Amino acid sequence: MSCLLLIRHASSAAQGRLAGRLDVPAEPLAPEQLAAARQRLALFCPGPARLLTSPLQRCRQTAQALFPTRPADADPRLREQDFGAWEGQQAESLPDLGPLSRVALAAHCPPGGESFLALTARAAPALQEIATHGPAILITHAGVIRAALGLALGVPASALGFEIAPLSATRVTLLPGGQWSIGFTNLALAAP
Repeated sequence: MSCLLLIRHASSAAQGRLAGRLDVPAEPLAPEQLAAARQRLALFCPGPARLLTSPLQRCRQTAQALFPTRPADADPRLREQDFGAWEGQQAESLPDLGPLSRVALAAHCPPGGESFLALTARAAPALQEIATHGPAILITHAGVIRAALGLALGVPASALGFEIAPLSATRVTLLPGGQWSIGFTNLALAAP
């Protein structure tokens, strides 16, 4: 068995804009937030685990804040979903897609971007490969974390039903035989 602890980066400085693959910084964490997060993480990660991040600065900055003495490897496969023409837009300017089932939403592709199903297809081999090399902590994005949940559920679109808050942790485990198990989701690491 191999456990992946997936941590969504701290809140970004996107100021209400859809960040996606935009390289925006993370908001600084207050000392009390860092202390609470580190205390919780010590419970989840008592042993050695590799530390990997998305190459985007909000993830690298979160990793540096949470694990200042540990080296982190940036893995481009852990980038957020590409929202194409929607990236950088304020939430209220995004098009209203109307009522869509999760299956239809997962298949929907923003202009010039990738669908959630495409993100899952991109992230799945990375998550599988990372897990085969032992326990790891991944500082990444909500889309990648949902992709991991979709793998465990066996139906990627179902993962769109999960909330993944900034600075929250989700644990999935790769079991013998290649099946995934969900330990917990969206566990807040620190009070806002």
